[in-house]
Amino acid sequence: MAVTDEAITKIKEMIVRGELRPGDRLPREPDLAERLGLSRSSLREAVRALALIHVLDVRQGDGTYVTSLQPERLLSALEFVVDLHRDDTVLQFLEVRRILEPAATAMAAAAMPEEAVAELRRHLESLPAGASPDELVAWDLELHRRIAEGSGNRVLHSLLESLSGPTHRARVWRALTQTGAVRRTMDEHRAIVDAIATRQPDVARSWATVHVAGVEAWLREALAPGGELSGAPGGAPAREEPPLSR
Repeated sequence: MAVTDEAITKIKEMIVRGELRPGDRLPREPDLAERLGLSRSSLREAVRALALIHVLDVRQGDGTYVTSLQPERLLSALEFVVDLHRDDTVLQFLEVRRILEPAATAMAAAAMPEEAVAELRRHLESLPAGASPDELVAWDLELHRRIAEGSGNRVLHSLLESLSGPTHRARVWRALTQTGAVRRTMDEHRAIVDAIATRQPDVARSWATVHVAGVEAWLREALAPGGELSGAPGGAPAREEPPLSR
């Protein structure tokens, strides 16, 4: 095991054992290095690495602290990972989303409070006629955020937030290039919300699967040789059409 990896492991073990809790300040660097049997340089590298993934918070002039360790904070680093990948790899993230999102939607159908369901319906009807692709995607992201939150599972909600936002380019491309994409999106969302409102988890799960699989299938076809995005420089749409209306 590399020295830095060993240092990361030892700090992680302190957190897992409860020696360091959320919000705690780490001991002074020389004291912690001696306690863990590490060089100060390897400890410093470990702290930098753990700060990058939001386990530690380095405050200049104050010290280093364990963060809240909340799922949404720790998983936000996943967005960076998604953004670094090319669009053929984004397909794999969409595949994961196709597995997780239907489960969250089914859970929302069983657990989402009535008031939250009513807010979800209001949001469903809030998209203006003639919305641009960017407006459609922002509206879509918020709808999915509310549903994931309604699952009642914070880890699942955070995972979906990380997977959903960074893949929004695929949804913009679809709205720009696929005829009827906006109408299809609206119809699928309405079916999902209806299933949640009527407390039908299996129906909600099915419609969520159809919805996410549609984006995935379109991107897979568009990235294939001869597809709409296969020859576009820098992964940009090969053509751009006027915004579609509702």
